[in-house]
Order: sequence, then structure tokens, then C-alpha cells
Amino acid sequence: MDFFPHHLLSILIFLPTIGALCVLGAKRHNAVRWTALGATLATFVLSLLLLVPFDWHSPAADATYSFREGANAGGVVQLVERADWIPAFHIQYLVGMDGLSFPLILLTTLISVLACIASWKTEKMTRGYFALFLFLETGILGTFLSLDFFLFYVFFEVSLLPMYFLIGIWGGPRKEYAAIKFFLYTLLGSIAMLIVVIGVYLHTGSFDLIALPGLLRAKFGAGGEMFGVAKGFFLLLMLAFLIKVPAVPLHTWLPDAHVEAPTPISMILAALLLKMGGYGIFRVAYPLFPDAGKTLWLLLGIIGVVSMIYGALCAMAQTDFKRLVAYSSVSHMGLVVLGAAVMTPAGVNGAMFMMIAHGITSAMLFFIVGVVYDRAHHRELPRLGGLASTMPVYTAFSTVACFANLGLPALCGFVGEFLVIAGVFQAARSGSVLRAGSFATAGQMYTLAVIACVGVILTAAYMLWTLQRIFFGPERPEYQSLPEVDQREIAVLAPLAALAVLLGILPTLFFFTFTRTTVDALYGFDRASRGVITQPENGTTPQPELAVGR
Repeated sequence: MDFFPHHLLSILIFLPTIGALCVLGAKRHNAVRWTALGATLATFVLSLLLLVPFDWHSPAADATYSFREGANAGGVVQLVERADWIPAFHIQYLVGMDGLSFPLILLTTLISVLACIASWKTEKMTRGYFALFLFLETGILGTFLSLDFFLFYVFFEVSLLPMYFLIGIWGGPRKEYAAIKFFLYTLLGSIAMLIVVIGVYLHTGSFDLIALPGLLRAKFGAGGEMFGVAKGFFLLLMLAFLIKVPAVPLHTWLPDAHVEAPTPISMILAALLLKMGGYGIFRVAYPLFPDAGKTLWLLLGIIGVVSMIYGALCAMAQTDFKRLVAYSSVSHMGLVVLGAAVMTPAGVNGAMFMMIAHGITSAMLFFIVGVVYDRAHHRELPRLGGLASTMPVYTAFSTVACFANLGLPALCGFVGEFLVIAGVFQAARSGSVLRAGSFATAGQMYTLAVIACVGVILTAAYMLWTLQRIFFGPERPEYQSLPEVDQREIAVLAPLAALAVLLGILPTLFFFTFTRTTVDALYGFDRASRGVITQPENGTTPQPELAVGR
């Protein structure tokens, strides 16, 4: 009876694998589909059950980012499961959950259910498709829950193979090219991360991601004897994760992969696989080598804003609807990189929120592309138009998705964009990075913030232009008989639209309750750095304390 509550995370990780084995044993196509849907639904329900044991209390002011010990240690890693795996090398099966991973777990299980419903019409090699689909979900969940560096690397790689075959077998006309390109780029990043995994172990004798920051601080901190090596390790990790994000100039695999992937796999790729790169930045790169991150912040900030502007301009130039959404992902994930680079409370929390918001909007947009492709049999924007009168329900869902993607207030995209840009201004005002010894100036920070604002404007421009070209203008006779979205498609679009609105209206209730305490502890943000208003003694207007983490 104690097995279930004590092994909740392991059951969550491997339940899709059990479902995949059941799928392989199913005889009929309908049985395959229902088995896969049942496995994803069961995993989603199990992820919701994690809300019950999750510790909602804020940690004490001196709480450390460590395994949960005692009733008052909120905001730390919870539901920890540990077992020896390869004792000779101190490799453990070590999983746990905190505010950094919890929202991504909920996003993963929800998007998996919706993508499974979106895959319902798959006819080619149905058994193999859904089995790989479920194996992929296991890899993603394992990545978000791993606390052992080697285990993290294994799950990070496990997710690569199912995606390679899902694109290479069930993709479009150039599926082999897109799948191989995706594999080679990701493999390059994996090799870079493996070097760091080995190097960190040789210096510490541990793979424990929670203990490693303390073990590495003396040797690899600023002024330490191996700070140059720390910067090299940090850059290798960022190479691995920026390929996955992806950021310019490591992004070229993404448009090809999206264009050739089937619609449900594009939903998984954009909403979840890209987030593995962002999660790696926050879980691994910055906690292990924070001083290197402070020193190299300007390089990463430039990469972030270049990705924003370049992705937006490329999206504006596209005539293929799906390729436009793919470049939009490059632009939005650039904002995540920028938020991570400045290392301020608003920037980091905004980047985390941006990952969740982008997961919702990108999955919705790619499914919207698939809906029109199923009916018109093409994705060329110049050939579309006037669908608002033919498909009003489809138009309504598409409008919500586009407005959320461009960052309209009261929708989820706005919160993340606002916080990241505010975080850059916060760094400029406090001079925090300058104090860290990176030779940054307030002018450089303000410049990045202004360029990021330009990226937001460009996003609004191409999304509004896309809406105008597809849904408005003169009706085209060939599209007057297009059927409206059916119940299955509404079942996919409605939850995403509802979340886009709810996260925009109640971001604190649905997100920051999970992440704030974890981010504060992980980055060392104190009470003042969270923007707490303090009352000055001279009676002037109170101002927020905008110092960054230690």
C-alpha cells in the first residue's frame, strides 16, 4: 500500500512506457488508439494528483535549495526517490519535483493528451506511431524530473530517438532530410553536454544536481583556481541547450523539422522538446556555473535579442503558414534566453512563464495549421483568405491563439514578455551584472531591452498580417464549402484557448505559486530582489528594491 505514494514520480515517468508496450500488443487499430489515449489520460490524471502532496508553503528566509527535510522546508525538492543504479561511478536513479519542474510536468502530460487526440486519424503503421509517441513522453517526463546529472543526460537522449523516427517515417516529402538534420544538430549538443558530465564528475565525484552547486563553488567560482574551465563548461552546456531551444545561429534544424513533421508531432516538438533546452539552462547551466553565467551574460543576451529579431523578420517573410509559426518559436524562445541571461527575479520568472505560455500557444497554432491543411491541402498564405465567414468557430480559436502569441494583455503571452523586458530594465537600474564584474554598462542593458521591445512589435506585425491574409478579405470560391472544425478538433483547441486566457488573467494562481520560491532559492534571490516595496524614512514615494540575487 505504501508503494504508490512513495514512488509516484517513477510511476508517472514509466506509465507511458507501459502504455507503449500495451500498444505494441494491441491487435486492432482502434484498440491501439484507445490504449494510447488511455495511457496519456492516466498520466495526466496522475500529474494532477501531484497537487495533493506538493508543499505550498513559502520557505524560511534562510532556506537552502536542498532535499526536503522537515515540515517547514517548503520551496525545495519534494517527492524525492533515490536508488543506486551504477554504484561504481556513484550514478543514481534520483528523481524529484520542485516549482521549476512541476509546471512543465503538467504542460507535458496535457499536451500529450491533446496531441494523442490530434493523432487519431493516423493510418500509417499506427502501432509503431503510438508506441514511439508514448516512449517520447517518458523521455520528456524523465528529463524534467531527473536530479542526477547522468540520468538527466540519459533521458535527454532518450527523447531524441522517438522524435527522429516520428519525423523520418510519418513526415512530409523531405522527412528524411529533416529528421537527419534534427538528429545531427541535437547529437552535437549532446556530445558537448557529455563532456561537461564527465568533467564535473572527475572534479567532484558526484552527479547530484542539487549537491553539485556547492561542490563546484570553491574551484569553479569567480576568483577560483579553475574559473576559466568553468566558463568553458558553461559554454558547452549552453551550446547543448541553445541547440535544443533553438537560438540563432543554431536554429536551422527547426523550420525543416516542423514543416516535415506531422501536426501532432509539431505540437510536441514546439510545446515540449524546445522547453527541454530552456529547462536545462535553468536547472543545469546557471546553477552549476553561476559566476560564469554572470561573466558571459552579454553574449547570451545578444544571442537572445538576435534570435527575437531574426526569428520575427523571417516569420514575416514566410508564405508557408507552418514555417511562419516555426520561426515565431525561434523568436519567442529568444526571449527566454534573454530572461535567463540577465539573472534577475523578473527576468528568470518571466522566462519560465514564457516557456509555459509558448508551450500553450505554439501547440495551438500548429494544430490550427493542421486543421486548414487537412481541408485546403496546402499551407500557402497567398492562396488563403476569407475563412472567417466560412469557418467562424475556427476563426475564433485562431484569433485567440494569434493574439496570445503576439502578447495581447489578458492573454498568456503578455505576462512572460512583460516580465522578461522588465527584468532587463531591472538589471540596468540596479547595476547588478556590473557589480558581478562582467564590464556591463547600464547602456548595454537598456539597449537590449529596447531591441527586445522592437521584437515584440514585429511579432504583433506578422501575426496580425497573418490573421488578415487567412481569415479576412474577399471570400475565395474554392473555400466556401470547407467544413467547420469538428468535435475532435474542438476538444484539442478548447483547453488550450482556456489556458491562454486563464494564464493571462491569473498568472499568480496558476504559475508563480509553484515557481517563485524555487527560483528564489535556486538563484539566491532575497526578499528585496523580489521587488518588495519598502517604505523610506523621508516620506518620499516608496520604491521597490531591485537588487539581483547573490
